[in-house]
Amino acid sequence: MVRLNVVLLLVLVFCSLGVVTSQHKARRIFQALEAEQEHARQLEVEHGQLQLELSTWGAAPRIEKIAREKLRMSTPESPRVINATPAGGSPR
Repeated sequence: MVRLNVVLLLVLVFCSLGVVTSQHKARRIFQALEAEQEHARQLEVEHGQLQLELSTWGAAPRIEKIAREKLRMSTPESPRVINATPAGGSPR
């Protein structure tokens, strides 16, 4: 009877250690999951900001401003404008 009690006690201790170990692993994995989800949210915010920045960089008024200020370009006068038509096409 004493042997059976010792064996059962050892089984109980091993099972208890298994439960504690599995709970600890589950908590670590859950913390890692939460950290990755937070990182994903930050990346989504950054992606939105980059999309907004991209649309701003490609806006026609901004391009025209840079062309005028940095490249010193200007709109040509009417006599200097030539309308080209494709071969065999009619002018509009």
